[in-house]
Amino acid sequence: MSERVAWVMIERGWKVFASDGSEVGRVEEVAGDENVDIFDGLAISSDLLGRAKKYVPSEQVGEIYAGEVHLKLAPAAVDRLDDYAEAKPSERIEPENAPNPIVRAIKRAFFLDRD
Repeated sequence: MSERVAWVMIERGWKVFASDGSEVGRVEEVAGDENVDIFDGLAISSDLLGRAKKYVPSEQVGEIYAGEVHLKLAPAAVDRLDDYAEAKPSERIEPENAPNPIVRAIKRAFFLDRD
């Protein structure tokens, strides 16, 4: 077996193994933020087309090697995992009459300069 690697190295297509060593799927997506080193989990699929994605929380991910992710879950527990739902992009909604962000920044700076 190769050396262990960090979660940021995981790539789509890597094999996923249950705690008993049986192969239970392939990595479809990695959820996390590399910039602040927060690993949320994985989307894995057991079918060849990657249609039925299951979500594996990071707490259930064990050792990671190049090309392989080993879970802390038995095969039956992997089958019971929740479906993976892609995160929706975050969006800030402003009221229609909200001032332009540049105007807001200028007003804020002006107010602070008055003290």
